[in-house]
Amino acid sequence: MYLEYTADIDPIWAWDPYVPSADNPWSLEKAGHLFRRAAWGATWGQLQEGPHATLDALLNSPDAAAPFYSKARQLAAPLTEGEDDHRLRAWWLYVILNSPDPLLERLTLFWHNHFATSHAKVQNVAYMYQQNELFREHALGSFSKMLHAISEDPAMLLWLDGVSNKKRMPNENYARELMELFSLGIGNYTETDIRQAARAFTGWGIRNDRYHFSAVEHDTGIKQVFGNQGNFGGHDIVDMCLEKPACARFMVRKLFRYFLSDTLQPGDSLLEPLAEKFRKSGYQIKPVVSTMLRSNLFYSAECYRAKIKSPVEFAVSLVHQLEGRADSLQLAEMLDPLGQRLFAPPSVKGWEGGTDWLNSNTLLLRHNLGLAITSTEDRRFYNRCDPARLVRQHLPGKDDLATATSFLTKLLLQGDIPMGTRQKLEERQVQLASQKYPAYWNRDFIHDAQIRSLCHLMLTLPEYQLA
Repeated sequence: MYLEYTADIDPIWAWDPYVPSADNPWSLEKAGHLFRRAAWGATWGQLQEGPHATLDALLNSPDAAAPFYSKARQLAAPLTEGEDDHRLRAWWLYVILNSPDPLLERLTLFWHNHFATSHAKVQNVAYMYQQNELFREHALGSFSKMLHAISEDPAMLLWLDGVSNKKRMPNENYARELMELFSLGIGNYTETDIRQAARAFTGWGIRNDRYHFSAVEHDTGIKQVFGNQGNFGGHDIVDMCLEKPACARFMVRKLFRYFLSDTLQPGDSLLEPLAEKFRKSGYQIKPVVSTMLRSNLFYSAECYRAKIKSPVEFAVSLVHQLEGRADSLQLAEMLDPLGQRLFAPPSVKGWEGGTDWLNSNTLLLRHNLGLAITSTEDRRFYNRCDPARLVRQHLPGKDDLATATSFLTKLLLQGDIPMGTRQKLEERQVQLASQKYPAYWNRDFIHDAQIRSLCHLMLTLPEYQLA
């Protein structure tokens, strides 16, 4: 992936709040940008909203969230009694598709990838569900509390072999990933730190489906970690990781990539104001995310369409933008070959994302998924996401090709496609109509099948793959 360094970006300007002005007004493009990053794409109505009220609504859980999640937990209860991880993936997709709190689910997905844990090894649906709820509970809360909680999480204890970490034979897996992937990053610890920290986590295990500490299996000897010496336990190691300045920078860098850009490589000087805010707040996630999503840099040209949609983003945003519905069981099945099987990241490093999401095969599969969702002819989706119905709803009495094209380009792409591309889309619809409906074809009338075809073609454009 091409990375552009950010040495020339002024940190003060970057993190100051964006304020609409005559020279840099709020626009359809900026509204679409916000909803692609902080939610799952925008409906036509959401594109018309102003910036501050929209972001305040995204950052603050709505009243409808509590009853929705109560119902979602009820739906999940019978799943946790079996071993069908496919239905668990479908359950989470149902939550993502229907939650009134889209930013919460965006961050639940972020933390799932950060603490990448796979059912392929854990082999316990209840534990995977429990971990998913842990991420949701802390998603916009305290990273410190989350890091302590994930260390005791049964799925994580199985995934990184914490259950086999005994004082006579310490297992270093969790200590290593705690430092390398979960809090500090390479270069901010030594191999000795890992070996000594592993001793602090000895005796951690599971009993009755919960974290259990076995004093008999715990190493009570003196450990030396990060230059500190003492009879440390596992939570002491977590606290020491949080105390290192590198921890806040490492986490802000990951959040930067998730919300701002796959291609910008931020230097420490750009990240330090947010890292300092993160430390001083006691590792509160919400203030950092809020600063990012309100910032000048977020709305700058450098960050606009500077990310590639993940398969989940691609599919869920399409359903949402078309104000439709989808069978989450079918959708989960179709997402697997696109490269994002929920509850089964490819390794402890999670999904790399970026350009890894796209190749000739996955791009074709995206095209096929878009067709299945929008055609109304695929039995897996039927007419639950009918672009023609949406166009008729928002443009009553306006049946011409140009108006339909304009509406769909604004809805799906906020209008930012080259004029030549738009002309080719319209020419394709003229060709389709003249072949299928020659008896009554004219440019003043667009058939429902043309609208669906036009929508599908837009989903295959490079611009639609970008968030």
